[in-house]
Amino acid sequence: MPRPRSAAVPRSAVATVAATRRSVIRGMALSGLAVGGANLLAACGGDDGPATGSGATVKFGINEAEGVGAAHDRLAAMAAAYTEETGTKVDLNAVDHNTFQESINTYLQGTPDDVFTWFAGFRMAQFAEAGLITDLSDIWPIEGLDDSFKQASTAADGKQYFVPVQYYPWAVFYRKSVFEKNGWTAPESNDDFMALMEDMQGKGITPFAFGDKDGWPAMGTFDILNMRLNGFDFHMSLMAGDEQWDGDEVKQVFETWRTLLPYHQEDPLGRTWQEAATAMGKGECGMYLLGTFVVDALGENGEDLDFFTFPELDPAIGSDALDAPIDGFCVAAAGQNQEAGKEMAKWLGSAAAADAANNGADAPFIAANSGASTATYSDLQKKSAEVVSAAANIAQFMDRDTNADFANTVMIPSIQEFLKNPDDIDGVTASIQEQAESIFA
Repeated sequence: MPRPRSAAVPRSAVATVAATRRSVIRGMALSGLAVGGANLLAACGGDDGPATGSGATVKFGINEAEGVGAAHDRLAAMAAAYTEETGTKVDLNAVDHNTFQESINTYLQGTPDDVFTWFAGFRMAQFAEAGLITDLSDIWPIEGLDDSFKQASTAADGKQYFVPVQYYPWAVFYRKSVFEKNGWTAPESNDDFMALMEDMQGKGITPFAFGDKDGWPAMGTFDILNMRLNGFDFHMSLMAGDEQWDGDEVKQVFETWRTLLPYHQEDPLGRTWQEAATAMGKGECGMYLLGTFVVDALGENGEDLDFFTFPELDPAIGSDALDAPIDGFCVAAAGQNQEAGKEMAKWLGSAAAADAANNGADAPFIAANSGASTATYSDLQKKSAEVVSAAANIAQFMDRDTNADFANTVMIPSIQEFLKNPDDIDGVTASIQEQAESIFA
């Protein structure tokens, strides 16, 4: 199975670490970032007992609520496998994705679970610098996780604070049967892309499903347009606060986006990503720019899914960069059982844990561990791994590659304002730059 090249996966991690060294988060008040729902993230209770092994308890906080999708089932399967293998009881604290992210800072400063789901990139590095997550250097190296994943788990101080479990690409997804029925093929150029969208509209199909009610999905569109128009290095510098948000480069991104909006579902702020995925599943929309987790919302239509990477917009830039976030686990510094937390975190990065996840849910899961079995991989999983392996540059996604305060309090409302009023690009970019100057000062 193709693996992310060492030169590819960690570049965004290197960039974010460098940004942290430049003190990007100076003056950030972490406690001020929590939006709400902190009570839902209170750590589960557990009886005192041995620190590890039979009779011990480790508390596991996950960002997927029960019954929502395959991601919860994967994590629950991993927890059950860990208990079976070690005898350690796992108290699972499952919270919906958005509440978990919005309340993470209050959670970590209170009485958090021992181990919790999180992401590689700047958001991991921020928590490391703030002392909210535990140094995991003593559990590295982890068999099956190569140097690229170790680098993605490393903060500015050179220590590891993260254990990767999976990665996945963002791309343009579509139903194979819908394309075949209409004689469509994946576009190889921007001209092909534009012609495809025109043909879809001519046949009464909205080219792009689009939902941004939760604020973060549209960040993926900005990311890919910025990398296609201005290049990966500019994108990462912009995320680090080293470029002007009101400059011509960023205005070009929003202007290009504005020309594409007529090919998207209207009123995206009133629609969740799941609802948008359902529209593609029904054949109402032809495509969807999202991560491979889109299959979670498609049910039986998930097997009909295929994708292509967003086409080249500038020959000088090319199309060899994409978002491919790395998910995994951290140990909370305020967790009550540090030893158990570290032991479980290391196991969660193992091939056995990845195999348990792939056996526990029917959805794309590309294991970070090279020893994990690929016997059950679907065509979608295999293609995802191949596309990520072939990419020259990998970003982690906007809300993982930049300051969390900037992503949450500036970019989410700014992008949503643009979607409501796409003609005021100067006003939106000027507002972003003004706020960025105070955050990245």
